[in-house]
Amino acid sequence: MHTPESNSSSRSQPRIFAFEPNRRVLQYIEETLGTSFSLHQFDQEQAFLDAFDSIGEPDLSVFAWKGVKTCAAMLQTLRGLSSSAGILLLTTGAEAQEIATAIELGATGFLQKPFSRQDLILAVQAQLPDERPEAAPAATAAPHDTTTTDLGDGTYFVRVSSRMRELESQARLVARSDIPILILGESGTGKEILAKYTHASSYRAKKMFLKVNCAAMPAELLESELFGHEQGAFTGAVRSKPGKFEICEGGSIFLDEIGEMPAVLQAKLLHVLQDGTYSRLGGRAPMKSNVRVIAATNIDIKTSMANKTFREDLYYRLNGFTLALPPLRERRDEIPTFARHFLEKGAAKYKRPAPALSDILLSALGDHTWPGNLRELENVMNRYLVIGDERSIIAELTSYAASRASDSPPNPPTTDGLKQLVRTLKGSAESAAIASMLEETKWNRKMAASKMQISYKALLYKIKQYDLAPRQMESQRIPTAPGPSSIQS
Repeated sequence: MHTPESNSSSRSQPRIFAFEPNRRVLQYIEETLGTSFSLHQFDQEQAFLDAFDSIGEPDLSVFAWKGVKTCAAMLQTLRGLSSSAGILLLTTGAEAQEIATAIELGATGFLQKPFSRQDLILAVQAQLPDERPEAAPAATAAPHDTTTTDLGDGTYFVRVSSRMRELESQARLVARSDIPILILGESGTGKEILAKYTHASSYRAKKMFLKVNCAAMPAELLESELFGHEQGAFTGAVRSKPGKFEICEGGSIFLDEIGEMPAVLQAKLLHVLQDGTYSRLGGRAPMKSNVRVIAATNIDIKTSMANKTFREDLYYRLNGFTLALPPLRERRDEIPTFARHFLEKGAAKYKRPAPALSDILLSALGDHTWPGNLRELENVMNRYLVIGDERSIIAELTSYAASRASDSPPNPPTTDGLKQLVRTLKGSAESAAIASMLEETKWNRKMAASKMQISYKALLYKIKQYDLAPRQMESQRIPTAPGPSSIQS
């Protein structure tokens, strides 16, 4: 079956080819798009492909995605027939890997079934530049800088490493559609920044981006925060209040710590993702939502599903596409860029000049494992900005590495010599840094402890551990053989 264009308007309207074996879905597409576009519908694959010759190239092809095995050849054929036209896939909860493959084969957008008329219109608008709502230049790269994007609110998206450049490419592609996005990554890796970048790369960029921390409040307050409440819905609800989904209409909502969302709210969020409707707390009237959902978590969601603390159906709805952020230790090339950015940010905030980053300090930053990721790096740079002494920062990083080494399980006997050497070298570096700070403060131990950001008690322990003393006392001391502590730091 081929349904010719369902309106008599001129060719000035964008031409859309829609292939969908399900005639009820085709009818729904026609009712939604038929009056606004030059729409041609097909329920047979061959008729759909033949139309490229008999009718001409469309501005957009829409077709049902049935998986890589079934549709990969079709996607390649479409891209061969038209290198510039958009390709919007109608999916049924495809896995992230399948969507990634579809992108590689030429897909430019995705719409997950079941979808509302508004969802369909917005998805089509996103694929047709002339129909797309005006987007704000929210994500702009600095002149001649292809590695850093200023998101306009004091945050930057950095992609120096190959893994982050690949992630950027995925984010820009998935930004063209409205499918939900799930961002995975350790705490402090920059999941919110990636969410902002994705929003800024979409046609929703001029609309609002709102963040909600799902772990920061109890269920009732979180429900009110997300969906709003009516007057009298609970004790203290003296007036009606709109929720974030209502306030964020047309924009993107970022649900951080989604894995911590109370079970009672997971069903309500699932309902929003399925049909775009919800109701305020204490209300009955259904409300429509036109919001792009981006969720993030640092926990193992699949373990939570196995433990029945997170709904499987919600996971598969949220997981329209997954963006996995690597930890900072796996993208060390970006540490200097982030370090300079955090120093400049802190300098502007505290109104003081930013200290230089020497090669020695950059080396120490590069060697650190960064268990706290970007958040930890920013804190370290803020301390450096306040203290102004790189030796204390190096001592701090070295001390952490030494404590990690001493806390690790014993190595096999064959490596004892190497382990002892490493410990001795780390101990020597820490001892030298502490001694230097003590001399600088004229052995004012409280001041030295404050500058090194360690407790006074810890400093006293280190002085005893390394057998440190003021230089004028060195000649009066009786040399002693190194004790066990000298090789156990």
